[in-house]
Amino acid sequence: MRTVLWWGRFGNYGPDYPRNRTLMSCFAQLGWDVCTFQPRLSQTADLEASLRGFRGIDLVWVPCFRQRDVAAASRWARRKGIPLVFDPLISAFDKQVFERQKFSAVSSRGKRLLRWEQECFAQANWLIADTKEHAAYFSREHAYPIERICVLPVGAEEALFKPQAKPANQMPEALFFGTFIGLQGATYIAEAVAHYQGPVCRLTFLGTGPDRAACEDIVGRIANPKVQVAFEEWVPLTELPARIGAADLCLGVFGIGDKTNRVIPNKVYQSLACDRPVITMAAQAYPEELRSQNGGVLWAAAGDPASIAKALSDALSTQPVGGVDRGVAFATYQEHFSNQKIREELSALLARMV
Repeated sequence: MRTVLWWGRFGNYGPDYPRNRTLMSCFAQLGWDVCTFQPRLSQTADLEASLRGFRGIDLVWVPCFRQRDVAAASRWARRKGIPLVFDPLISAFDKQVFERQKFSAVSSRGKRLLRWEQECFAQANWLIADTKEHAAYFSREHAYPIERICVLPVGAEEALFKPQAKPANQMPEALFFGTFIGLQGATYIAEAVAHYQGPVCRLTFLGTGPDRAACEDIVGRIANPKVQVAFEEWVPLTELPARIGAADLCLGVFGIGDKTNRVIPNKVYQSLACDRPVITMAAQAYPEELRSQNGGVLWAAAGDPASIAKALSDALSTQPVGGVDRGVAFATYQEHFSNQKIREELSALLARMV
């Protein structure tokens, strides 16, 4: 049996983080043993690993968000002649500069952060991206060879998110759930209430976050008798699939900016896995064939309340909702984003490396 050393000071993103748990499960199903290593200090982790005397390691894997662990992991892996894979999931430079806007890309801090992350990526033998658009971004902005980037979608936790029974709603319900950050564009959904012209429906916002108060304020100033708006508090993850199943369709993300075009959010994977159609922004991150057909993903323009309202009106005016039969949304998930799809892509990568 081959062994992968899962290397990182995990914090909140340890082995139980969904992305890590999915990939660890895929390794196990491919016949690999997963050995976790959480060093005391990132900077000297290679010395600690040497003292721990790890043996029989065939691959080092640095998981998502652990840019700080790559340097030491790379030093140890090179000494052992073992390939190293890094799965950043997001770019620290992209997050600090374009999402949080802490400083500009052309500032000294911005240039320094980009240079540091480029050097970090360069130390990995292979890089993982969650979408083809993210792979292209890593290659373009971080000067990393595109042929050494493997795309593994995030997918959903399939032990939890699975097809739900058809809801028995007399009034159709559209559900948005999330953390209300700007990337999700929840305020545009709230503004869409003023433009909605479909059948009487319920629009539910589930969760908390920075933009929730703004959403409440926006819908509080709109009088549209065709939309009954509700706000609900977040539910435990184990209860989320049933809550998704209680709705007729789900709403994805509509934030503006380059990053939203590169990502497929968890809510889309989770909704499709529960066999619910999703309205979300038309992003290049999705497979081209999915963007050209109705596979349970319906499209609206980012940052455009009128476009969101029209997509929602059209979806709720059709029977079945969204114009897709039961099982279609789940079939789309299985074909493009399932754990089996991840496992197949991971197996192909491992065959190239070891």
